[in-house]
Amino acid sequence: MNAVSKNSYAVETAPATVKIERLLPGPAERVWSYLVDADKRMLWFSAGDTLRSDASATILFKHSNITDEPTPDRWKEMDKGGVKATVKVTEFDPPRVLSYTWPNGEHQSEVRFELFPEGDKVRLVLTHERLKDMDEQVGVSSGWHAHFDALADVLEGRKPQRFWANVLQLEKEYVERYGAGR
Repeated sequence: MNAVSKNSYAVETAPATVKIERLLPGPAERVWSYLVDADKRMLWFSAGDTLRSDASATILFKHSNITDEPTPDRWKEMDKGGVKATVKVTEFDPPRVLSYTWPNGEHQSEVRFELFPEGDKVRLVLTHERLKDMDEQVGVSSGWHAHFDALADVLEGRKPQRFWANVLQLEKEYVERYGAGR
């Protein structure tokens, strides 16, 4: 994990809600492009459609686009052809706010990205609301954390390293942080 990662944990801000912040190289328009543009987003998160105002979009999770690290057995099937999900953009205010629904079977949560310029950097604040249960809270916290580590690498001109090792370690840490399994 990079040094930024240890200081950037997601926190539970309300029941079924987590928030994570990350200070990234700017400007805000550049970071925004990595949130919405499919070709840039696939380098750190997911491919699929470019996100647009008031539109549904397909996102494709294929983590081999992010890292050369071998995929752990638990996710191998997911990475073969990728996993598609449909999100619905609910707020689109470039380059400040992006929100969309997050599908998990019949359960829909909401993801909100906010960008705040700070000099030559940008504070990215993600809030993920209406999480189904503690397992989902641990999963999205460790997932967003690892993906934002990858985004920081990409914005610094580096290929993300140790993505899966990061996810696996972060899952353990978030179980402990949230007292999951109590």
